[in-house]
Amino acid sequence: MHPAFSVIFLTTLIGVGQGLFLALFTVESYAAFDLLPKQDGRFYAFGSALALGFLVAGLIASFFHLGHPERAWRSAAKWRTSWLSREVIVLPAFMGMVFLYGAAHFTGYNPTLATLPSAVPVRLTLLLGVAGTVLAFALFVCTGMIYACLRFLQEWHTPLTVINYTLLGGASGFLLATALAALAAPEVTRFYAGWTMILALLALVGRTASLLRNARLKPKSTLRTAIGVKHPRIVQKAQGAMGGSFNTREFFHGRSAALLRQVKWIFLLLVFPLPVGLLASGVGMDSPIVMLIAFAVQYLGLLAERWFFFAQANHPQNLYYQAVS
Repeated sequence: MHPAFSVIFLTTLIGVGQGLFLALFTVESYAAFDLLPKQDGRFYAFGSALALGFLVAGLIASFFHLGHPERAWRSAAKWRTSWLSREVIVLPAFMGMVFLYGAAHFTGYNPTLATLPSAVPVRLTLLLGVAGTVLAFALFVCTGMIYACLRFLQEWHTPLTVINYTLLGGASGFLLATALAALAAPEVTRFYAGWTMILALLALVGRTASLLRNARLKPKSTLRTAIGVKHPRIVQKAQGAMGGSFNTREFFHGRSAALLRQVKWIFLLLVFPLPVGLLASGVGMDSPIVMLIAFAVQYLGLLAERWFFFAQANHPQNLYYQAVS
């Protein structure tokens, strides 16, 4: 498939926003049970604003993928059958919940709504955080299922697609939260760093599993099934046109297999060992700058990973449109 940079930025940016929100609420949940030091509301408010910024940037990027942005509202009409429509509904709902969560912390309006049997108070931000967490994971599922539900694209049609979207978004968000904590909440920096390394390791396992799986795939389509001719010997001379077409532009990336291999090793380096090493160094030196560099390196790797994700998918129509006269 042809990787659209608007979708690459959409999926990676909202993944960071989702992961960052989950990181914020994780600390608040632990603190509610006195497992971590309680943090000032400004920490959660600023973190929520940062997460919302990534979500808004991703939403803006998505508009560059539309032929008629003024009709974008129609994309939510098929929510009963379309994962894309569900994503279009869940994303703004999640953004609204992140805004309310951050606003409650910023204004200090955080009343106690109930008390658990263990005497733990259930405050407003905890309920907003639970709702936001549900929506964050729902958004991961919707985004991943847009691609995982396509049976004819074997590279995507696997539960690993949803799993990897979730783990990579979580790892990037927790890495950014670690840098944020180093600046504003040093008591939880090592907590965030530990979870970042765990999520990065799980993401490495999941992404490696998908790479190994895809390397063993055998195409189900042939030239005969592609053009509907059952003759035992078919030789393609040309696609029947003198130049490119929509099919050759949108369903094939036009890059060599060697370039794909290079991109694969680049993103494996930038997403996993390099940022984790920088993170460990940043924690050891107590340097927020190094942690921010680790996040920047990982995000560049995520852009390469997502480009590879789209480029690796081999549309069956390429059996017919593989040659230009």
